[in-house]
Amino acid sequence: MDILYKFTFFITLAAIEFLATTSRHIALVANIWDKAKHSFAFKDLTTKEKTFLLLLYGIQIEIVQYFIPTRDFSLLDIVADLVGIAIGVVVYKLIKR
Repeated sequence: MDILYKFTFFITLAAIEFLATTSRHIALVANIWDKAKHSFAFKDLTTKEKTFLLLLYGIQIEIVQYFIPTRDFSLLDIVADLVGIAIGVVVYKLIKR
């Protein structure tokens, strides 16, 4: 199960990186409420050991988006990432009980 978790974790990271940095218009991404998308993605990636690294990852994505003409830097996206991380920590603690 640990290998499956690691595999899905890195596949999810790669998908987030692609979707966050592509200049192409992807209808599915445009139709989903943006902040919820951030929160759910980071909730699913979170474990207690990775919270700070995931926040840095979210900040890195926003910095990269600043330099992509069709994308924007958003502090609210970072806040949404942080909310998702917090929800992920709570869910992780509940599952570990």
